[in-house]
Amino acid sequence: MRFTLSSTALSSKLSALSKVINSKNALPILGDFVFEIKDNILYLTASDSENVMKSQLDLTESDGYCKFAISNNFLLEAVKGFSEQPITFDVNQEQNIVKISYQNGLFSLPIENADEFPMAQPINEFANTITIPNALLAENISRTIFATAQDELRPVMNGIYFDVNPDCLAIVASDGHKLVRNKIFTITSDQPASFILPKKPANLLKNLLGKDGGDVVIRFDERNAEINYGDGTLQCRLIEGRFPNYNSVIPQSNPNEIRVDRLQLLSALRRVQPFSNDSSNLIRFRVDGSTLQLDAEDYDFSKTATERMTCEYNGNTMSIGFKGSAFIEILSNFDCSDVLIRLADPSRAGIVLPSEQPENQDVLMLMMPMLINS
Repeated sequence: MRFTLSSTALSSKLSALSKVINSKNALPILGDFVFEIKDNILYLTASDSENVMKSQLDLTESDGYCKFAISNNFLLEAVKGFSEQPITFDVNQEQNIVKISYQNGLFSLPIENADEFPMAQPINEFANTITIPNALLAENISRTIFATAQDELRPVMNGIYFDVNPDCLAIVASDGHKLVRNKIFTITSDQPASFILPKKPANLLKNLLGKDGGDVVIRFDERNAEINYGDGTLQCRLIEGRFPNYNSVIPQSNPNEIRVDRLQLLSALRRVQPFSNDSSNLIRFRVDGSTLQLDAEDYDFSKTATERMTCEYNGNTMSIGFKGSAFIEILSNFDCSDVLIRLADPSRAGIVLPSEQPENQDVLMLMMPMLINS
């Protein structure tokens, strides 16, 4: 069996697929790429047993059908440095070897029987479907994934929650201390449905999407999801369990509103945060009139820092504590010029909103306060 294709196209596909492969695998064949040649198209597959990525490439030429597995490390390194040129694979399945020839040379690699490669779990025929623009999904995953948890006792918090209902698609993540909720009003469903996407496939999608137009189609049942994007597919096992009622923790009335320049506040927090206590990372926000003051202190090491900035504020003087590193993460995941910080009192959660919402979306981030000494 012989086939020819573009070196840079193959390298690009293999590089993307390799990110699903674990460095250590229970089954050795999970360290391989699967090649399947059919009707002058190369179908590529990689997996870690819970996530399966598939892609395809048009071939310059081929002379039949074959399917085999080949180690990702050897092949990826071999083709990574090629300039654009045709490369030809000569596959000998009787001897379990492939010879790969290019302009200035040739190398050969062992291959394995691809029939031993684990198959992805099929999606239930009654699966739910969500269709979402490529760039919009990438944007929402990027904005949300930082708020996911690493919690062995509550695994449902370790992923991104997709909740589609008659009003919108809500994309939510929370670690119990901070929460992100994105509403997309252009995507609705008369039949409410939801799933929790684990962090690894979410990261894979974040890196794959947003580079072109088109839609992403997500089919999901109680256990698995199949995500079709462009010329690729990601099948993944979902996190099972019930995600907490995120709406119940979002305050409905936080009357005190601060409007402040996002980048100015972000820069100030980055300067002040190193002076906070290492264990608590507490930053005191004190707002009075048109002044927002940030205070950090670590008396164990005789460190203190204070910085003031102008803001717009419509409430009474207030001091409230927040975890500095978490607030920096929240501000870093907005792209607006100003943010609105809505507060009720020092014991209740603060809400952070963009000064202008993205079109047809509603973005909200929430921070639980920390106890401060009065």
